[in-house]
Amino acid sequence: MSLAERMGSRRIVPDTQIKHGQEVTDTTSSTVAVSQESSELKELKAKVHVKLVNDLLQSDEQIDIQQLLDRFLADENVVLTKAERESLLRELKAEMHGYGPLDELLMDDGVTEIMVVSSQQVFIEKNRKMVKTGIQFKDDEHVMRVIEKIVSPLGRRIDESTPYVDARLPDGSRVHAIIPPLALKGPCLTIRKFAKDPLQMGDLINFGTLNLAMAQFLEAVVAARMNVMISGGTGSGKTTLLNILSNFIGQEERIITIEDAAELQLRQQHIVSLETRPPNLEGKGAITIRDLVRNALRMRPDRIVVGEVRGGEALDMLQAMNTGHDGSLTTGHANSPRDILRRLETMVMMAGMELPSRAIREQISSALDLIVQQARMADGVRRITHITEVLGMEGEQITLQDIFVFEQTGRAPNGQIIGTYKATGIVPQALERIQASGIPVSHQWFKSDAVNGK
Repeated sequence: MSLAERMGSRRIVPDTQIKHGQEVTDTTSSTVAVSQESSELKELKAKVHVKLVNDLLQSDEQIDIQQLLDRFLADENVVLTKAERESLLRELKAEMHGYGPLDELLMDDGVTEIMVVSSQQVFIEKNRKMVKTGIQFKDDEHVMRVIEKIVSPLGRRIDESTPYVDARLPDGSRVHAIIPPLALKGPCLTIRKFAKDPLQMGDLINFGTLNLAMAQFLEAVVAARMNVMISGGTGSGKTTLLNILSNFIGQEERIITIEDAAELQLRQQHIVSLETRPPNLEGKGAITIRDLVRNALRMRPDRIVVGEVRGGEALDMLQAMNTGHDGSLTTGHANSPRDILRRLETMVMMAGMELPSRAIREQISSALDLIVQQARMADGVRRITHITEVLGMEGEQITLQDIFVFEQTGRAPNGQIIGTYKATGIVPQALERIQASGIPVSHQWFKSDAVNGK
């Protein structure tokens, strides 16, 4: 079944738009509604909450939370309405078995990012807009308990000596936490949620991230075992695109994934997932991305997928691409295809090798086949702005040519960016390699007057 046929079977309906900076007041979801509780009720709930949590933590036996709540309210002669009782019961269950006030946000499929700025400020990204919620933690210690609950099962730690950590939730959602003294307002937590139903290429087309011709070309490139670098800024959708492109890798291939915090959701059967390890209390025992890339080369990989290169591992990654490990995929932070080449050159120097600039550029140009540049634009839409082929060296410089680009033509009154996806009219040199792999291609993809998109 072709990509065009597969993507037609799934339709994405966008959520209602929310104005930037507006607090969420959607009555259909209590998860982000601004609280209207009186200060007296908040104080009472805080007292009940602290008492019950302490009792639960001190007990070694399995306790029925509802019975414990009923007994406490009766002993203290506290009267709550049915709605207030149910709300408090939900909070207690979330505290014991989940992630406290964040539980309902984590269960809301419309929320894509959760940002705890401080115990009293929680923001979310929903409908591509950042909004403030009415959710609050009791205090900084409450936030710390939630952070510890996330990082402890992963064997990671966060304290004054290690005041920040990258982690993940069981569903693969990415977590970053940073605490005082680095975070001045108190513990700060950022969660990039993963969709329960992973996005497919058809979803990106519906979102306006790219058009069908670009998607079909990328599918052919991955299937033909070409080395691809996905470049973009923070939050531009690099990991999501990496996940989707990895779906085009054959089921018969052995894939080694390497990440700081495992979050890739590959669907193939033969996958070995590797994850870095931070140092122990003595500052020893750390396992870096570079260590794992070197180790992966001894594991008979057909494909190596590195979640992100940001340091000296770039040299090992490029050498792997140049020594028979075709079809490797990775991401990196940069604002343009040319910028990612400069960053790669800098990262190779971070490996401690005394190599001349020309030698590094030759390594890069012979290793990379394609750069996919992605950006999150002012209207919140993540778009692929360039699909660029790496041709080789010309003098001292690496030669690039754009195959597809996004051209912005204006902006609608509602702030939405108006533009078109276009082929530059250049037929990529990689086309011969794709055809030699037996993968069907169409010259129609590259006609500048035939390829238009959102």
